[in-house]
Amino acid sequence: MKTVTIDIRPLTDTLGDFTQTWKSGKASASRISFESPELLFKMLSGKRWEILNAMTGAGAMSIREAARRVERDVKAVHADVTALLYTGLLSKTDDGMIVFPYEAIHVDFMLKAA
Repeated sequence: MKTVTIDIRPLTDTLGDFTQTWKSGKASASRISFESPELLFKMLSGKRWEILNAMTGAGAMSIREAARRVERDVKAVHADVTALLYTGLLSKTDDGMIVFPYEAIHVDFMLKAA
């Protein structure tokens, strides 16, 4: 199963993983990191999670089809898809369709007292 891990960690850690992968030539597990909980929750709102859920395992589709699946306005879904493309959770195919290229999402973070 192709899984993406979403986590919260400093940019230095993310860049360290990139450097290690670059030097080793071996692909690491798919990971999308955010620097803060605020940024994660801003970029992955409830409506955007609904889009990801509707697209999981569904293959490439148009934004109009994604909007139909989540029963929302196409224009609003287009804005959310643009944000999800920016985060790297969605990608575009050569013919302009959108795709969620994973079968599962693992969210990994801990909130603790400062």
